[in-house]
Formats: sequence, C-alpha cells, structure tokens
Amino acid sequence: MHFEWKIFLTALGLAFILEGLPYFLAAEKMPEVLRALSERKPRELRMLGMTAMLVGLLLIIVLRGAG
Repeated sequence: MHFEWKIFLTALGLAFILEGLPYFLAAEKMPEVLRALSERKPRELRMLGMTAMLVGLLLIIVLRGAG
C-alpha cells in the first residue's frame, strides 16, 4: 500500500484553513466562544469532537463512494 503524501498534505492544509477561518472571520467573538467552550464539561466536549469526526468520516465515505 502506497501512502499518498500529496493527498495527506492537501487534507492537512485544508484542515488548517478550516480551523483558522473562524478566528479570521469572527476574531471579536472568539474570546466569548472560547470562554463558553471552557465552561462545558469534558464529556460534552468529547461528544462534540466525536460528532465532528463522525460527520467528517461520513462525508469522506459518501464522497469516495460517489467518485
């Protein structure tokens, strides 16, 4: 099995863009958002993270199946 570095680095770059987008577009609101996140229980944050990962995985599966 050959590892596709170009695809991996493209995906990583896209992840960095998506992670930075809220800070760029709504810099004024980010302290409030981060404060609200810091007040959540660890279990809620884990569920939020798990949901995001599952939605991402589902999106990849659907798109790879469509191609």
